[in-house]
Amino acid sequence: MRGDGLAFSLPRWRVVRWLADPGYPVSHDVRLALIGELYGCWSVFAGGAINTIAVAAALALRTPTAPFIGWFILEVVICLSRLMVMMTAYRRAREQRSTPTDLHIVLAVAWSASVGLGVGVSLASADWVAASLACISAAAMVGGICFRNFSAPRVAGTMILCSIGPVLPGVAISHEPLLFAMYLQMPVYFLAMTGAAFRLNKMLVAVMHAKRESDERARLDPLTGLNNRTGLIDALQSRLASTTGGQRNFAVLYLDLDGFKPVNDTFGHAAGDELLKIVAATLREIVSPADVIARIGGDEFVVLADDPAIDHALALGERIIEVMTAPMTLPGGARINIGVSVGIATSPDHGADPESLLFAADAALYEAKSNGKSCWRLASAEANLAALRKIAGNDPTAKSVASAA
Repeated sequence: MRGDGLAFSLPRWRVVRWLADPGYPVSHDVRLALIGELYGCWSVFAGGAINTIAVAAALALRTPTAPFIGWFILEVVICLSRLMVMMTAYRRAREQRSTPTDLHIVLAVAWSASVGLGVGVSLASADWVAASLACISAAAMVGGICFRNFSAPRVAGTMILCSIGPVLPGVAISHEPLLFAMYLQMPVYFLAMTGAAFRLNKMLVAVMHAKRESDERARLDPLTGLNNRTGLIDALQSRLASTTGGQRNFAVLYLDLDGFKPVNDTFGHAAGDELLKIVAATLREIVSPADVIARIGGDEFVVLADDPAIDHALALGERIIEVMTAPMTLPGGARINIGVSVGIATSPDHGADPESLLFAADAALYEAKSNGKSCWRLASAEANLAALRKIAGNDPTAKSVASAA
């Protein structure tokens, strides 16, 4: 899997799309990652290009006939074209623009066909030194082809076929009976290496899926299935990055349940966990699908409201308070009454980074709880000062900060 963060475009041409398809359903993000792998490992590309050009040059010098000279020129043209296309693709990927993936794959197949052409020309020449060198070079390329392209096993299989397939007609033209053994060797070699590409592809996709699931679990609260603090910070950073150009506002609603501790004390922690699940499900019903909900610890939740209007954020806070103050029924049948206090901050008015926004919303929440609970407060300088004083009261090292404020 690519570790440089570059994204390369999916192919658009029908035949190339078929070649690049792994042959079984995969998600869009995995498909993009597989395409990215086709651009990887510059050392393998350089090794293959240098090897085939060197072999073609040596044979053109040994036998300066039109077929060998033409093969050498073709190798140089294709390898230089591949190099320019790859450099263009990397530059465009860094600029987050579309990349010439179709051309990249077509040239890869063309290169392997050129290798196969050299094999056929060498065998047909009846020069066994040239034939041996060309066949050994082509066989050596098969391993690199499989290693570099198994993220698209159909591409790998096509390239392997193009590079060693011409051995069979070349043997027929050579009229050398001993070489007829290649009629058995080449099909077995092709099937074995192509099969290896498909197996390696399935292993790679399994690793990609496992990594994605692990990343998702690391961002989710195991009890409620909501985002945890890590997932919330990622969502905040993503929202802030997307608003940098267009200055599109969004709101942060910091929630803290009122009366949660008595539920735990009266009915036990299992009932408290069930209540948190009910609250999470209720929030999912209240907020928009575009909003982000997170549980960041204990009975504290955060909602990122996608609507930029401050009136919407205030109305959403009112709605959450209204629903949460209604009686709730625990799975055992017990009826309970809780409430929720809400602190609201907006970007960029109350912060331009996750820490500032969460602090401002938490300070507004502290003000709401200090004013009777089950109400909302909008972030303000006074709320921030009260929060700093609270911190100073609990942490002697912060008193100087509160005094300066």
